[in-house]
Amino acid sequence: MSSMFGKPRAGAERPPQSPLAECNVAILGCRGAGKSALTVKFLTKRFISEYDPNLEDTYTSEELVDQQPVLLKVMDTADQDGPGNCERYLCWANAFLVVYSIDDRESFEGCRRYLDVLARHARGCQHESPVLLLGNKLDMEQYRQVTKAEGTSLASKFGCLFYEVSACQDFAAVQHIFHEAVREVRREAERSQPLRPLFIAEERPCLHVATPATLATRQGLASCTLNTLSTVNYKEIPSVAQAKLVTVKSSRAQSKRKAPTLTLLKGFKIF
Repeated sequence: MSSMFGKPRAGAERPPQSPLAECNVAILGCRGAGKSALTVKFLTKRFISEYDPNLEDTYTSEELVDQQPVLLKVMDTADQDGPGNCERYLCWANAFLVVYSIDDRESFEGCRRYLDVLARHARGCQHESPVLLLGNKLDMEQYRQVTKAEGTSLASKFGCLFYEVSACQDFAAVQHIFHEAVREVRREAERSQPLRPLFIAEERPCLHVATPATLATRQGLASCTLNTLSTVNYKEIPSVAQAKLVTVKSSRAQSKRKAPTLTLLKGFKIF
């Protein structure tokens, strides 16, 4: 069974050919930890204290996370005695929220079993699914049985994020946790993308044509090609001091005028 919550955000209209990206989040934990209360608080901004512990449902809400629309699907699980029949959400969810009650030591110990199941599942998958550990019922501080340090230590052991919230108090804190799950899924997707191969194009140097203006340069010219760092050495070109002088006289018909002379470099022809 699935329910739809939320309305399209203003300014988040999209063309028909661009469907929303989806993110599936499963909420896990022992009975009485407040999983359904967190789910309803996030979807409706309301707090309801009593739920059917045997009811499992999936809800859908269109959210805007960091100015990017996403279709967030939330599975409120209803395991009876700890993790059992886990395949229904292990193969479905992109992220997991593991919930315990800070005033119930037994629910905290039950979280360890869920975290163990998720860790074993992650070892057999190519892509990791983010896990967030939540200490719920922060409003019951006077009855606290699990310290914040214990929650932090357990989260650090399994490499997951840790938060303490209250389903009956601030909506913004509850919303932040669900949105943070979406962000973690996006970050994991970016890390899982294959690296793009780096192609280095080798440009061939263009040939430099010697002109009379370059003849006065020093012996052993070197030139750098455009847009490259490679240096191309050309053959030695004789300097003017080493050039052989050649005198060319004009025809007999022009013998009355002074015959012009041309100074050439050895090895060059007149065209």
